Amino acid sequence: MASDSLVGLDGGIDGYGSAIRRRDNTKGRDLSYPPLPEPLTVPVYDNHTHLEIADGEHPLDYREQLDRASSVGVRGVIQVGGDVETSRWSAAAALIEPRMLAAVAIHPNEAPALETAGTLDDALAVINELAGQSRVVAVGETGLDFFRTSEDGRAAQFRSFEAHIRIAKEHNLALQIHDRDAHEAVIETLLRVGAPERTVFHCFSGDADMARLCAEHGWYMSFAGNVTFKNAGNLREALAAAPRNLLLVETDAPFLTPLPYRGRPNAPYLLPNTLRGMAAHLETDISLLSAQITANTELVYGRWDAEPVTAAHDEPRHDLTPRGGLA
Repeated sequence: MASDSLVGLDGGIDGYGSAIRRRDNTKGRDLSYPPLPEPLTVPVYDNHTHLEIADGEHPLDYREQLDRASSVGVRGVIQVGGDVETSRWSAAAALIEPRMLAAVAIHPNEAPALETAGTLDDALAVINELAGQSRVVAVGETGLDFFRTSEDGRAAQFRSFEAHIRIAKEHNLALQIHDRDAHEAVIETLLRVGAPERTVFHCFSGDADMARLCAEHGWYMSFAGNVTFKNAGNLREALAAAPRNLLLVETDAPFLTPLPYRGRPNAPYLLPNTLRGMAAHLETDISLLSAQITANTELVYGRWDAEPVTAAHDEPRHDLTPRGGLA
Protein backbone atom coordinates (compact mmCIF):
# COMPACT_ATOMS: atom_id res chain seq x y z
CA MET A 1 0.00 0.00 0.00
CA ALA A 2 1.28 3.44 -0.85
CA SER A 3 1.50 6.19 1.72
CA ASP A 4 -1.27 8.59 0.67
CA SER A 5 -3.54 9.59 3.54
CA LEU A 6 -6.91 7.91 3.76
CA VAL A 7 -10.21 8.97 5.28
CA GLY A 8 -12.99 6.76 6.59
CA LEU A 9 -16.35 6.31 4.92
CA ASP A 10 -19.65 5.61 6.64
CA GLY A 11 -20.54 2.03 5.90
CA GLY A 12 -21.21 0.36 2.58
CA ILE A 13 -23.86 0.78 -0.05
CA ASP A 14 -25.50 -2.54 0.70
CA GLY A 15 -23.72 -3.71 3.86
CA TYR A 16 -21.65 -6.30 2.03
CA GLY A 17 -18.41 -4.57 1.32
CA SER A 18 -18.46 -1.29 -0.55
CA ALA A 19 -15.36 0.82 0.08
CA ILE A 20 -14.76 1.83 3.68
CA ARG A 21 -11.80 4.18 3.09
CA ARG A 22 -11.18 6.92 0.59
CA ARG A 23 -7.89 8.12 -0.82
CA ASP A 24 -7.57 11.69 0.41
CA ASN A 25 -4.38 12.95 -1.20
CA THR A 26 -5.31 14.17 -4.69
CA LYS A 27 -2.50 16.74 -5.24
CA GLY A 28 -4.15 17.97 -8.43
CA ARG A 29 -4.29 14.48 -9.97
CA ASP A 30 -6.50 13.59 -12.89
CA LEU A 31 -9.27 11.78 -11.02
CA SER A 32 -10.81 10.03 -14.03
CA TYR A 33 -10.35 6.28 -14.44
CA PRO A 34 -8.25 5.30 -17.51
CA PRO A 35 -9.87 3.42 -20.42
CA LEU A 36 -9.98 -0.35 -20.60
CA PRO A 37 -6.80 -1.86 -22.07
CA GLU A 38 -6.74 -4.49 -24.78
CA PRO A 39 -7.80 -7.80 -23.18
CA LEU A 40 -5.20 -10.44 -22.42
CA THR A 41 -5.36 -13.68 -24.34
CA VAL A 42 -4.08 -15.66 -21.35
CA PRO A 43 -5.68 -14.54 -18.06
CA VAL A 44 -3.74 -13.52 -14.96
CA TYR A 45 -4.37 -12.62 -11.31
CA ASP A 46 -3.79 -9.37 -9.45
CA ASN A 47 -2.04 -10.67 -6.34
CA HIS A 48 -2.24 -7.43 -4.32
CA THR A 49 -5.00 -4.82 -4.42
CA HIS A 50 -7.01 -2.59 -2.06
CA LEU A 51 -10.61 -2.47 -3.22
CA GLU A 52 -11.65 -1.22 0.22
CA ILE A 53 -10.18 2.16 -0.78
CA ALA A 54 -12.31 4.40 -2.99
CA ASP A 55 -10.57 6.72 -5.45
CA GLY A 56 -11.40 8.91 -8.37
CA GLU A 57 -14.03 11.51 -9.16
CA HIS A 58 -16.59 8.72 -9.53
CA PRO A 59 -15.39 5.78 -7.36
CA LEU A 60 -16.13 2.28 -8.60
CA ASP A 61 -17.89 -0.28 -6.43
CA TYR A 62 -15.68 -3.34 -5.90
CA ARG A 63 -18.03 -5.46 -8.03
CA GLU A 64 -17.70 -3.05 -10.95
CA GLN A 65 -13.95 -3.13 -10.43
CA LEU A 66 -13.99 -6.91 -10.74
CA ASP A 67 -16.38 -6.87 -13.70
CA ARG A 68 -14.01 -4.57 -15.58
CA ALA A 69 -11.06 -6.76 -14.61
CA SER A 70 -12.81 -9.89 -15.85
CA SER A 71 -13.51 -8.22 -19.19
CA VAL A 72 -9.79 -7.73 -19.90
CA GLY A 73 -8.50 -11.09 -18.69
CA VAL A 74 -7.79 -10.47 -14.99
CA ARG A 75 -9.31 -13.59 -13.50
CA GLY A 76 -9.19 -12.72 -9.80
CA VAL A 77 -7.56 -10.63 -7.07
CA ILE A 78 -5.99 -10.92 -3.64
CA GLN A 79 -7.76 -8.27 -1.55
CA VAL A 80 -5.30 -7.07 1.09
CA GLY A 81 -5.96 -5.65 4.55
CA GLY A 82 -3.70 -3.32 6.52
CA ASP A 83 -5.43 -3.05 9.89
CA VAL A 84 -8.20 -4.77 11.84
CA GLU A 85 -11.06 -3.04 10.03
CA THR A 86 -9.74 -3.51 6.49
CA SER A 87 -8.67 -7.08 7.22
CA ARG A 88 -12.19 -7.88 8.40
CA TRP A 89 -13.55 -6.19 5.26
CA SER A 90 -11.24 -8.26 3.07
CA ALA A 91 -12.15 -11.55 4.71
CA ALA A 92 -15.88 -10.75 4.58
CA ALA A 93 -15.83 -9.65 0.94
CA ALA A 94 -13.84 -12.71 -0.17
CA LEU A 95 -16.41 -14.92 1.52
CA ILE A 96 -19.14 -13.77 -0.89
CA GLU A 97 -17.10 -12.87 -4.01
CA PRO A 98 -15.72 -15.77 -6.10
CA ARG A 99 -13.18 -13.56 -7.88
CA MET A 100 -11.60 -12.48 -4.60
CA LEU A 101 -9.34 -14.12 -2.02
CA ALA A 102 -8.12 -12.27 1.07
CA ALA A 103 -4.93 -11.36 2.90
CA VAL A 104 -5.08 -10.02 6.46
CA ALA A 105 -2.52 -8.12 8.55
CA ILE A 106 -1.50 -5.06 10.50
CA HIS A 107 0.51 -2.79 8.21
CA PRO A 108 3.94 -1.97 9.65
CA ASN A 109 3.10 1.73 9.80
CA GLU A 110 0.09 0.91 12.00
CA ALA A 111 2.07 -1.12 14.55
CA PRO A 112 3.80 1.70 16.52
CA ALA A 113 0.56 3.53 17.38
CA LEU A 114 -1.08 0.27 18.44
CA GLU A 115 1.93 -0.58 20.60
CA THR A 116 1.78 2.86 22.23
CA ALA A 117 -1.93 2.39 22.92
CA GLY A 118 -1.30 -1.07 24.37
CA THR A 119 -3.55 -2.76 21.77
CA LEU A 120 -1.06 -4.35 19.37
CA ASP A 121 -1.51 -7.79 20.92
CA ASP A 122 -5.29 -7.44 20.64
CA ALA A 123 -4.98 -6.54 16.97
CA LEU A 124 -2.63 -9.44 16.29
CA ALA A 125 -5.12 -11.79 17.97
CA VAL A 126 -7.80 -10.62 15.52
CA ILE A 127 -5.45 -11.22 12.58
CA ASN A 128 -4.70 -14.71 13.88
CA GLU A 129 -8.44 -15.42 14.08
CA LEU A 130 -9.08 -14.09 10.59
CA ALA A 131 -6.18 -16.13 9.22
CA GLY A 132 -8.15 -19.27 10.01
CA GLN A 133 -11.22 -18.22 8.03
CA SER A 134 -12.28 -19.64 4.69
CA ARG A 135 -10.84 -17.92 1.60
CA VAL A 136 -8.14 -16.11 3.58
CA VAL A 137 -4.99 -17.28 1.82
CA ALA A 138 -2.25 -14.91 2.97
CA VAL A 139 -0.96 -12.87 5.87
CA GLY A 140 -0.13 -9.41 4.64
CA GLU A 141 0.71 -6.81 4.14
CA THR A 142 3.28 -6.96 6.91
CA GLY A 143 6.96 -6.14 7.11
CA LEU A 144 9.10 -3.10 7.85
CA ASP A 145 8.88 0.52 6.70
CA PHE A 146 11.78 2.73 7.70
CA PHE A 147 10.62 5.55 5.39
CA ARG A 148 7.53 6.46 7.41
CA THR A 149 8.50 5.19 10.86
CA SER A 150 11.13 6.86 13.02
CA GLU A 151 13.66 5.00 15.13
CA ASP A 152 11.47 4.94 18.22
CA GLY A 153 8.71 3.05 16.41
CA ARG A 154 10.81 0.34 14.83
CA ALA A 155 10.77 -2.06 17.75
CA ALA A 156 6.99 -2.30 17.39
CA GLN A 157 7.36 -2.95 13.67
CA PHE A 158 9.82 -5.78 14.28
CA ARG A 159 7.57 -7.34 16.93
CA SER A 160 4.54 -7.13 14.69
CA PHE A 161 6.42 -8.50 11.66
CA GLU A 162 7.72 -11.49 13.60
CA ALA A 163 4.24 -12.22 14.94
CA HIS A 164 2.82 -12.15 11.41
CA ILE A 165 5.50 -14.58 10.24
CA ARG A 166 4.48 -16.98 13.00
CA ILE A 167 0.78 -16.61 12.13
CA ALA A 168 1.47 -17.37 8.47
CA LYS A 169 3.43 -20.49 9.34
CA GLU A 170 0.89 -21.71 11.90
CA HIS A 171 -1.94 -21.42 9.36
CA ASN A 172 0.17 -22.55 6.38
CA LEU A 173 -0.56 -19.31 4.53
CA ALA A 174 1.53 -17.23 2.16
CA LEU A 175 3.24 -14.12 3.56
CA GLN A 176 2.98 -10.77 1.74
CA ILE A 177 5.78 -8.40 2.70
CA HIS A 178 5.76 -4.61 2.70
CA ASP A 179 9.40 -3.48 2.49
CA ARG A 180 10.21 0.21 2.21
CA ASP A 181 13.76 1.41 2.82
CA ALA A 182 14.31 -1.69 4.98
CA HIS A 183 15.70 -4.36 2.66
CA GLU A 184 18.51 -5.60 4.90
CA ALA A 185 16.36 -5.66 8.04
CA VAL A 186 13.52 -7.51 6.30
CA ILE A 187 15.85 -10.16 4.92
CA GLU A 188 17.67 -10.55 8.25
CA THR A 189 14.34 -11.03 10.02
CA LEU A 190 13.14 -13.64 7.54
CA LEU A 191 16.38 -15.59 7.88
CA ARG A 192 16.47 -15.31 11.67
CA VAL A 193 12.82 -16.18 12.33
CA GLY A 194 12.39 -18.51 9.37
CA ALA A 195 10.39 -17.44 6.34
CA PRO A 196 7.12 -19.19 5.47
CA GLU A 197 7.32 -21.64 2.58
CA ARG A 198 5.56 -19.14 0.30
CA THR A 199 6.93 -15.63 0.85
CA VAL A 200 6.10 -12.73 -1.47
CA PHE A 201 7.80 -9.34 -1.67
CA HIS A 202 4.80 -7.18 -2.55
CA CYS A 203 5.60 -4.22 -4.83
CA PHE A 204 9.19 -5.38 -5.12
CA SER A 205 11.46 -2.38 -4.62
CA GLY A 206 14.95 -3.89 -4.53
CA ASP A 207 17.68 -4.01 -7.14
CA ALA A 208 19.06 -6.87 -9.23
CA ASP A 209 21.30 -8.08 -6.39
CA MET A 210 18.32 -8.30 -4.05
CA ALA A 211 16.33 -10.15 -6.73
CA ARG A 212 19.11 -12.72 -6.97
CA LEU A 213 19.16 -13.06 -3.17
CA CYS A 214 15.40 -13.60 -3.08
CA ALA A 215 15.78 -16.22 -5.79
CA GLU A 216 18.35 -18.10 -3.70
CA HIS A 217 15.73 -18.49 -0.97
CA GLY A 218 12.78 -19.17 -3.27
CA TRP A 219 11.01 -15.93 -2.37
CA TYR A 220 8.52 -14.54 -4.88
CA MET A 221 8.81 -11.04 -6.30
CA SER A 222 5.63 -9.15 -7.22
CA PHE A 223 5.98 -6.20 -9.57
CA ALA A 224 3.52 -3.30 -9.67
CA GLY A 225 2.85 -0.44 -12.06
CA ASN A 226 5.93 1.48 -10.97
CA VAL A 227 8.08 -0.99 -12.93
CA THR A 228 6.87 0.93 -16.01
CA PHE A 229 7.94 4.35 -14.70
CA LYS A 230 10.73 6.06 -16.63
CA ASN A 231 12.86 6.52 -13.50
CA ALA A 232 12.53 2.86 -12.39
CA GLY A 233 15.51 1.38 -14.20
CA ASN A 234 16.55 -0.45 -11.02
CA LEU A 235 13.20 -2.25 -10.93
CA ARG A 236 13.50 -3.35 -14.53
CA GLU A 237 17.02 -4.63 -13.82
CA ALA A 238 15.60 -6.59 -10.88
CA LEU A 239 12.82 -7.91 -13.11
CA ALA A 240 15.37 -9.18 -15.61
CA ALA A 241 17.40 -10.83 -12.83
CA ALA A 242 14.43 -12.60 -11.24
CA PRO A 243 13.69 -16.18 -12.33
CA ARG A 244 10.43 -16.41 -14.26
CA ASN A 245 9.09 -19.05 -11.87
CA LEU A 246 9.24 -16.52 -9.00
CA LEU A 247 7.48 -13.62 -10.74
CA LEU A 248 4.08 -12.24 -9.73
CA VAL A 249 2.21 -9.13 -10.83
CA GLU A 250 -0.04 -6.71 -8.94
CA THR A 251 -1.70 -3.32 -9.06
CA ASP A 252 -1.53 -2.15 -5.43
CA ALA A 253 -4.65 -0.26 -6.55
CA PRO A 254 -5.65 2.48 -6.20
CA PHE A 255 -1.96 3.42 -6.14
CA LEU A 256 0.96 3.04 -8.59
CA THR A 257 -1.00 3.30 -11.82
CA PRO A 258 1.19 2.13 -14.73
CA LEU A 259 2.20 4.30 -17.66
CA PRO A 260 0.75 5.98 -19.62
CA TYR A 261 -1.75 6.80 -16.84
CA ARG A 262 0.56 7.45 -13.90
CA GLY A 263 -1.20 9.48 -11.19
CA ARG A 264 -4.73 8.56 -12.19
CA PRO A 265 -6.82 6.06 -10.16
CA ASN A 266 -5.52 2.51 -10.45
CA ALA A 267 -7.67 -0.62 -10.62
CA PRO A 268 -7.24 -4.35 -11.28
CA TYR A 269 -8.45 -3.90 -14.87
CA LEU A 270 -5.25 -1.95 -15.59
CA LEU A 271 -3.02 -4.92 -14.76
CA PRO A 272 -2.52 -5.72 -18.49
CA ASN A 273 -0.68 -2.39 -18.87
CA THR A 274 1.88 -3.43 -16.26
CA LEU A 275 2.15 -6.93 -17.68
CA ARG A 276 2.76 -5.64 -21.20
CA GLY A 277 5.49 -3.37 -19.88
CA MET A 278 7.12 -6.32 -18.14
CA ALA A 279 6.92 -8.51 -21.25
CA ALA A 280 8.41 -5.78 -23.41
CA HIS A 281 11.37 -5.33 -21.08
CA LEU A 282 11.93 -9.08 -20.86
CA GLU A 283 11.57 -9.35 -24.64
CA THR A 284 9.15 -12.22 -24.26
CA ASP A 285 5.69 -13.06 -25.56
CA ILE A 286 3.04 -11.67 -23.26
CA SER A 287 0.95 -14.84 -23.40
CA LEU A 288 3.92 -16.93 -22.29
CA LEU A 289 4.61 -14.52 -19.44
CA SER A 290 0.93 -14.48 -18.45
CA ALA A 291 0.81 -18.28 -18.36
CA GLN A 292 3.92 -18.43 -16.18
CA ILE A 293 2.67 -15.79 -13.75
CA THR A 294 -0.76 -17.43 -13.52
CA ALA A 295 0.86 -20.75 -12.64
CA ASN A 296 3.09 -19.02 -10.07
CA THR A 297 0.12 -17.25 -8.49
CA GLU A 298 -1.85 -20.46 -8.07
CA LEU A 299 1.19 -22.16 -6.53
CA VAL A 300 1.40 -19.39 -3.93
CA TYR A 301 -2.28 -18.94 -3.07
CA GLY A 302 -4.12 -21.95 -4.48
CA ARG A 303 -7.07 -21.84 -6.85
CA TRP A 304 -9.77 -19.20 -6.44
CA ASP A 305 -12.43 -21.94 -6.49
CA ALA A 306 -10.70 -24.19 -3.94
CA GLU A 307 -13.10 -23.04 -1.20
CA PRO A 308 -16.70 -22.14 -1.98
CA VAL A 309 -18.13 -18.69 -1.50
CA THR A 310 -21.14 -18.15 0.73
CA ALA A 311 -24.23 -16.71 -0.92
CA ALA A 312 -25.04 -13.41 0.79
CA HIS A 313 -28.63 -14.42 1.54
CA ASP A 314 -27.47 -17.61 3.31
CA GLU A 315 -25.76 -15.74 6.15
CA PRO A 316 -26.97 -13.17 8.67
CA ARG A 317 -26.26 -9.65 7.44
CA HIS A 318 -24.21 -8.68 10.49
CA ASP A 319 -21.88 -11.66 10.03
CA LEU A 320 -20.74 -10.38 6.64
CA THR A 321 -20.64 -6.68 7.33
CA PRO A 322 -17.09 -5.52 8.21
CA ARG A 323 -16.79 -4.15 11.72
CA GLY A 324 -14.53 -1.43 13.05
CA GLY A 325 -12.33 -1.60 16.13
CA LEU A 326 -10.81 -4.52 17.98
CA ALA A 327 -12.65 -7.63 19.01
